[in-house]
Amino acid sequence: MSIIEKAVERLEQLQRAAGNGDTAERQEPSDQAPAAAPTSTQAPPPAAAVTEQPASAVPAAAVSRAQSPDRFVDIDLDRLHSIGIVTPNAPRSLIGDEFRIVKRPLLRNVQGKGAAAVKNANLIMVTSSLPGEGKSFSSINLAISMAMELDHTVLLIDADVSRPSVLNILGLAPRKGLMDVLTSNDMHLGDVLLKTNIEKLSILPAGTPHPRATELLASDAMNHLLAELADRYSDRIIVFDSPPLLVTTESRVLATHMGQIVMVVESNRTTQAAVKQALGTIDTCPVRLMLLNKAQQTSGGSYGYGYGYGYGYGYGQGPREGA
Repeated sequence: MSIIEKAVERLEQLQRAAGNGDTAERQEPSDQAPAAAPTSTQAPPPAAAVTEQPASAVPAAAVSRAQSPDRFVDIDLDRLHSIGIVTPNAPRSLIGDEFRIVKRPLLRNVQGKGAAAVKNANLIMVTSSLPGEGKSFSSINLAISMAMELDHTVLLIDADVSRPSVLNILGLAPRKGLMDVLTSNDMHLGDVLLKTNIEKLSILPAGTPHPRATELLASDAMNHLLAELADRYSDRIIVFDSPPLLVTTESRVLATHMGQIVMVVESNRTTQAAVKQALGTIDTCPVRLMLLNKAQQTSGGSYGYGYGYGYGYGYGQGPREGA
């Protein structure tokens, strides 16, 4: 091969090499374009919005309130604390310590750790012999104190249908409740239960007053309701604020369904005869405890004790609410 032929061959090789380089340069943008496409599809603005949505939806309580605003109520905890009621946001107090003592034997029975098994131990009625002894004050404190436990949710039922006071003490407006469920075929328990800003505490108001309240509390509808509460929600403690035993008959009817009863006795006012008469109306209940209310605290700081049948714990610091 002559020098000229070699030069021509070398020139062709250089041209082919240059042509391949141009092709690579021309293909390089097309190779990068598909690489950019996945980047844009992996994190487009809509996807980022979906990812951030759960954070914007927190807290869940706000969503619940938006979906059913009529079934969520905000209780003024500072107001409750000012009138001597246990609140979860308050520092440790004497009234809180007293109700820790009161609730402990009740919780042991609920948990099956008492001296004997108690049927429907999670159904607890708070009552008194006469009006004004503080049973509504005590039932609210007991319910809130129990709701502060780790293992139980609590439902507070205002069963004093002739003279309801639970919502009033909590600073809430009257609402439909127990009586409306018992008298209406279209209304269910879930329609009137109130969720509160106290974690694990719900409220069932007394509802619309009814002239045949006694018969309704003794009806099959009430039996079915109590059976549902006791069995379906066995991990839930239901506290009933009931009427005084010696004034109306509703509480005596209600007591036949209860596993435990706490009877509030006003110190230096309620007679022993009245206490014994009241206890005689609930003798079918397996567990009856007494709570001495409005007792003056001794200088040694000891607690007073109830008298009559059963056993109980008293607490002091002056007069209490007179429901």
